[in-house]
Formats: sequence, C-alpha cells, structure tokens
Amino acid sequence: MNDYLVKATAYESKVRAYAIQSTEMVNEAVHRHQAWPTAAAALGRAMTAGSMMGAMLKGEDKLTIKIEGGGEMGPIIVDSDSTGNTRGYAHNMQVHFDLNEMGKLDVAKAVGTEGYLSVVKDLGMKDHFTGSVPIVSGELGEDFTYYFVSSEQVPSSVGLGVLVNPDNTIKAAGGFILQLLPGADDELINRLEHQIEHMPPVSKLIEKGKTPEEILAVVLGEEVKVLSTQPVAFSCHCSAERVAAALVSLGSDEILDMIEKDGGAETQCHFCNEKYHFSKNDLQDILEEARSLENSVQ
Repeated sequence: MNDYLVKATAYESKVRAYAIQSTEMVNEAVHRHQAWPTAAAALGRAMTAGSMMGAMLKGEDKLTIKIEGGGEMGPIIVDSDSTGNTRGYAHNMQVHFDLNEMGKLDVAKAVGTEGYLSVVKDLGMKDHFTGSVPIVSGELGEDFTYYFVSSEQVPSSVGLGVLVNPDNTIKAAGGFILQLLPGADDELINRLEHQIEHMPPVSKLIEKGKTPEEILAVVLGEEVKVLSTQPVAFSCHCSAERVAAALVSLGSDEILDMIEKDGGAETQCHFCNEKYHFSKNDLQDILEEARSLENSVQ
C-alpha cells in the first residue's frame, strides 16, 4: 500500500483528525542515511509528525521542525509542505541502544530530554511564525502534543509509531493527530482519553494492514467523516543548480581558492545525502558568474 494521509472530522465536527501511513517515506530516509534502529525510529516519528503538520498548511506554505534534546543524535531537522513532501535528517544517524524498560526502542535516550522542540512556519508573509516548547519526554508523541497545546493553544493528542526490522529497514510507520474544536465537552474528552489509552500502538495497527481511515476509527471509537486524502513521500528539493547558486553566493575569492587549492569541489545535501561534484571547469563558470554579480552591485 502506498503511503498516504487522511484529513477527517468526527463527533459532529467537534474533533479534527489526521492519520498517516508513512512506512515508505520513513524507509527512504532511513536508507539514505544508513540509520541505525533507534535513530531510525526517532527520525521516523519526527517525519511522520511533520507530514501531518504540513497537511495543516495551505498552498505553498511550508514548515521546518527542529528537535534539540541533547541526545546522541544531535539536532533532528524535518521540512514538510502542504502537498505531502517531507524530508528529514539528524546530525548523527548511527545511534542505537538497548531496549528501554518497556521493551521498546529507546527513542528518548537518542533524542534527549533537555532542550526544545521548535516549529518555523513559512506562510508566505514577511515574518515567519515560530513556536518553541521544552521537550517533555523525548518520545516525541508527547512532545508534539505539548507543542500544540502550549504554542498553538489547540488541545491535541499525537500518536506516532515506527517499527524497525532486524535489517534496519522500516516494517511499519504512521501516526495520528486529534484536535478538539469548539463544542467538545468533558464527556467527549474523557471518551477520547479512554480510547487512546486502550488502543494498540499505531505502528502495530499499520503492521496489521489498517488504513489511516481505520486507524482513526480505532482512535475515535466511531466512524469518521473523511474530508480528503493525499499521498505523502520523502522528497528533497536539492539540485545541482541550487548548489551552484549557493557556491556563487560564497563570493569570487572563496571560489578561486577552491579552484587553485582543490581543483574542484564536492558537496553533499544533509537531507538526502546526494553528492554534487563540480570540476575545475564548472568552478570557473561559477567564478565568472560570481564576479559578474559582484561587478553589478558595485
């Protein structure tokens, strides 16, 4: 089954809901970064949440999530947009520990619990919206829940799950976000809390073949009204042209230094690990462009 995301409502539009199957998306990121199991689970949870948060945006809006918990993975960065394109990486993807006391991958230890979760939204305006909250558990589901409640003042519940195979590929990944809308009373809140507390882990539901729609039915305890669905995928917008433009911005002196000392240049995208090589002749063309740009602003 291809990855996709569902937007829905339930309980007479008193609850807004999102659910996602993100197995292939996470698997692509894990493969590109050669991630070890605990790091794979942490990055997968962050990307799964990022995809659902991206689906809350409109048009060409996009967001960047930065998780800095002080753990061995270092900062985790996730970019997502409104059309289901998501990419992510961490500074150290070769992180793995023994299972925690619950018998699960110790994501909290990899992420860390001393730091902040930040979200920057580019909504096409002059200033970006930025929200930041302390990390409360490092397990990420609870941390994103706290972000919505504290930074966006939207009572929410976030469930994230990633199952990793023995060969470090992803067996199942997915998640859900529930948000209470005006009209939700204490009875409804208590019912949802009971449903979430007694439901199986979301990754187990996906492993059993449950669709995002069926996951929401389990979480909510009733049939949902699906508003829309959309595909999601790992997608990086790096390119040789973008990298060349970045080299131009370094200025003619630094480009000339690359030509004379190294006879070329190679750079690698943090998000997808794609490598871009520029020969001496390529750098000569880039140098001429940089000099032309410098002369035009003098």
